[in-house]
Amino acid sequence: MIDCEPENAWRHAYRHPGAWDQAFAPLSMVAMFDSAAAKGGKAPLIDFLGRQYSFAETLDGANRVAKGLKALGYGPGDRIGLFLPNVPHYLAAYYGILKLGATVVNFSPLYSPAELAHQVADSGTRALFTISASALLPTALKVLEESALERLIVGSVAGALPPGKSILYRLFSQKDVAKKPIDSRITAFSKLIDNDGKLPPVPIDPESDVALIQYTGGTTGSPKGAMLTHQNLTANARQVNAIDPEPGMEDRILGVLPLFHVFANTCVLNRTVVSGGCIVMLPRFNAAQALAAIGRTRATSLPGVPTMYQALLDHPKIGKTDFSCLRVCISGGAPLPGELRTKFEQVTKARLVEGYGLSESSGVVSANPYLGEGKTGTIGQPLPATRIRLVDKENPSLPVQAGEPGEILVAGPQIMKGYWNRPDADADVFVFDTDGTKWLRTGDVGQIDADGFVKIVDRLKDMIAVGGFKVFPSQIEAVLYQHPAVKEALVIGIPDSYRGEHPRAYVTLNEGADTTGEALTAWLNPQIGKVEQVDAVVVRDTMPKTMIGKLSRKDLVAEVLG
Repeated sequence: MIDCEPENAWRHAYRHPGAWDQAFAPLSMVAMFDSAAAKGGKAPLIDFLGRQYSFAETLDGANRVAKGLKALGYGPGDRIGLFLPNVPHYLAAYYGILKLGATVVNFSPLYSPAELAHQVADSGTRALFTISASALLPTALKVLEESALERLIVGSVAGALPPGKSILYRLFSQKDVAKKPIDSRITAFSKLIDNDGKLPPVPIDPESDVALIQYTGGTTGSPKGAMLTHQNLTANARQVNAIDPEPGMEDRILGVLPLFHVFANTCVLNRTVVSGGCIVMLPRFNAAQALAAIGRTRATSLPGVPTMYQALLDHPKIGKTDFSCLRVCISGGAPLPGELRTKFEQVTKARLVEGYGLSESSGVVSANPYLGEGKTGTIGQPLPATRIRLVDKENPSLPVQAGEPGEILVAGPQIMKGYWNRPDADADVFVFDTDGTKWLRTGDVGQIDADGFVKIVDRLKDMIAVGGFKVFPSQIEAVLYQHPAVKEALVIGIPDSYRGEHPRAYVTLNEGADTTGEALTAWLNPQIGKVEQVDAVVVRDTMPKTMIGKLSRKDLVAEVLG
């Protein structure tokens, strides 16, 4: 039990617009979406490669999805999955499932059949939305055959494109289209929505009903389903919207982050619904397509991960792109190197700010201010109504010593209900104040400065144990990023019979860089502590990355250690 007072520094120097102590009344996702659609009307909510879908059209699609699902026998409490890239079907299915009173389960389009089958079984997913893409449908069909999944609902990408592009897609992209077999368990998306969309509203308790199961590695361990309630999601969307210093401005979000990921789910999808904006949707991130979309639509915001911003900088057309339309670029998902931020802002003249969040927090916990003074190397200040405190790294019931790093705990309306069917994991990740306040253990180690800006030092599970000392990989990586030749860097622990582990660094180099691993090792080690010194710097052509493009330490460890 925690009895100490939470950190209060940001309350005295809050740099986000409005007050920190705002209240976010209980609100269902359905009520949020219906209200936005009523206001938005014929205004575009989606721009998909040039084809626009209005708020009213998207609402009609969601209503039809809900009625179609009910006709197939699904109802409140059922888990229905989305195995989709960024396509318009995602929005209709997502909000349609919620209108039914059912729960959305997000699945990565990159999952193998085994990974998808495992999470389908774990969540009890009954039906699964996908599209007739060769990269997706065969995997979904295999899971349908070999698991308890009852039904596939399959959409067509060609049908969502502008007329001219639809014809070209059908003529020249047959290799990308998988044939849909005739099977009573497979329903065409077009058939599912062939109804009038009229359905009585379903009662929803925003604070207890689960809207989304978002699979995550958790703060530790194997993937677990974070249960996010309607209130968790709507509160976080409203919190993110509340830190926009220009809420009345036009809002066109470049939607290149995958919507199945919690960062995009809040910052691209739900927040744009709240703001009445438009999602400039691309099926996946491609630097050339992203630059072209910024120019074509005059996008005002670009949420992304550091590797996306690096890819844009590396593209030869960046110098020909007008970025003056961008009000803010928001970096999350991984630490943003200061050198990358500086270079991106110099080249584009756009503001790039870093934020932080987890699946367990519905997406966002903190961010640097969009305007005014932020602090490079920090994750900014907490969102309104969000509390952050530091506790002892070994014992979360004890406060951290003044000035020392500690494990970051978070409390707020966006914190998940718990893990799906994992009370054991809940017991590990939640701690409670004597007044009942629920705090989420993030597994991240951080420090808070006098102005309430939070700096991540590292993750508890990523720490390397060297002869009884704890080494933080990110501190070594931060030094490596100062070398002009280094483009990407990851440090992992290598088993050592004497010391337990020793650090080893892996890097990729900037184009044209002329150096070696041996030279980088000789440059690095004199600048860091003895226990931090690496046995080698290994130069690689590429680094393993996650679906959203952030460097994957887990996959690198698997490659190196097997």
